Amino acid sequence: MQNYSGEVGLQYHLQIRPGDVGRYVILPGDPKRCAKIAKHFENAQLVADSREYITYTGYLDGEKVSVTSTGIGGPSASIALEELVLCGADTFIRVGTCGGIDLEVKGGDVVVSTGAVRMEGTSREYAPIEYPAVADFEVANALVKACKALDVPFHTGVVQCKDAFYGQHEPERMPVSYELLNKWEAWKRMGCKASEMESAALFIAASHLRVRCGSNFLVVGNQERNALGMDNPIVHDTEIAIKVAVEGIRNLIKEDKEK
Repeated sequence: MQNYSGEVGLQYHLQIRPGDVGRYVILPGDPKRCAKIAKHFENAQLVADSREYITYTGYLDGEKVSVTSTGIGGPSASIALEELVLCGADTFIRVGTCGGIDLEVKGGDVVVSTGAVRMEGTSREYAPIEYPAVADFEVANALVKACKALDVPFHTGVVQCKDAFYGQHEPERMPVSYELLNKWEAWKRMGCKASEMESAALFIAASHLRVRCGSNFLVVGNQERNALGMDNPIVHDTEIAIKVAVEGIRNLIKEDKEK
C-alpha cells in the first residue's frame, strides 16, 4: 500500500510505530476511556493522540500492554486493528457498552460475546457474508474466567452489530423499517444477548489477520425490558467491564507464559 504518513513504519491513522504498543491491546470505543483504562496499567504513558485514536502503553504483570480507542463503528475499529497488528499487537479485547436484547440481560450486567451478527458493512469488505464473525476461543474463555473471579453478573452469547444507532432505536421512522423490524424480531427469536457496533468487524478482521480478538460490554439498558414495562436499570459506569477486560488480559498473559 502507498505510504501516506511520510515515514516508514509510522501508521497513518493511529500515528504509532513498531515498538510503541504491546502484543496485548484493550480496545474501547470512547477516547475518553483510554486514560481510565491506563490507570490499571503500571507506568502507563501516552503514546499517540490522533483523530479518534488515543493510545497508552504500560505494563501488566511484567508484560507490555496497550489501550487504543477506536471511535464508533466498524470502519474505524478495523483501521485500528490493522495498524496495531502492523506494530506488533496480536491479542485484542474490545471493551464498551451495549444495549440488551434478551430479557435476562439487565443494565449493569456484562456480556461476553462469543460471536456477532454481521448486520454492518465493514466485515463485508473482508469476507463473504456466509463466513461467521466469532470471538477467539482463548480470549472469550479468559473473559468468562475474569467475570467469575470478579463475581460479576454476566452473560455469554451472540451479539448483534449494526452501523446505524438510530436505526436500532427508532426503526419505525426509517424508510427500510420493514427490514429493520423484521430482522430485530429474528435476533430476539435467535437469543441474541445484546446490540453494539464493533465486534463483527473486529472478529472478521482478526480472523483474516490471524490474530486473537474477543469482546465484553457493560449493558447500559434493555429496550425490550422497557417495552414490556419490566424493571430496566440504566447504568453508564463502564468500570466493571474495564476490570473484566484487564483481568482477561492478565489471564491471557499467564496462560501464554505457561504454553
